[in-house]
Amino acid sequence: MNEHIRPAVVTLGLMIALTGIAYPLAMTGLGQAFLPEQANASLITRDGQIVGSAFVGQAFAAPQYLHPRPSAVGYDAASAGASNLAPTSAALLAEQAARAEAFRADTGAARVPVDAVTASGSGLDPHVSPQNASAQAARIAEARGAPEPEIRSLIADHVEPRWLGIFGEPRVNVLAINLALDATFPLALTAPATEG
Repeated sequence: MNEHIRPAVVTLGLMIALTGIAYPLAMTGLGQAFLPEQANASLITRDGQIVGSAFVGQAFAAPQYLHPRPSAVGYDAASAGASNLAPTSAALLAEQAARAEAFRADTGAARVPVDAVTASGSGLDPHVSPQNASAQAARIAEARGAPEPEIRSLIADHVEPRWLGIFGEPRVNVLAINLALDATFPLALTAPATEG
């Protein structure tokens, strides 16, 4: 019996040491050495304070800010996920119709971008499409008392292209543009960018 138990215990110990200790430490070390910003959550700071991550969406509701995609989880990273409603769900269709109407009322846009009414799979998508961002430019300009063409230009300057020119879609990082709006067109009493 010992001839079977001893090799099994030794193998278990080696696998725990290899996959549970050595491999995670090696990956952490490589991440810190070669991609330290990404390994440390791509945090964004303003005035020495962490205001968010470039890869985690936040709620922005104030008119002077670019609004993010809807979130099925209220932008709560602890419960990230989708609504899990089927595409034919009456509740989902009603929710999307209400979001489309709210977007039209908010922006005056005749066409509503898909990402303005659909939540992402995680509920934490930090980006919106350039069309979504551009449709919000008039509201932002009015709230900030800034020329609309300058707001549109700032948005255009923050469009991130497809990765390697072929992967993904062009996008605008909501937190990055909102920080740029605060820096370029400050309000007398601008609320912190992490608040709505």
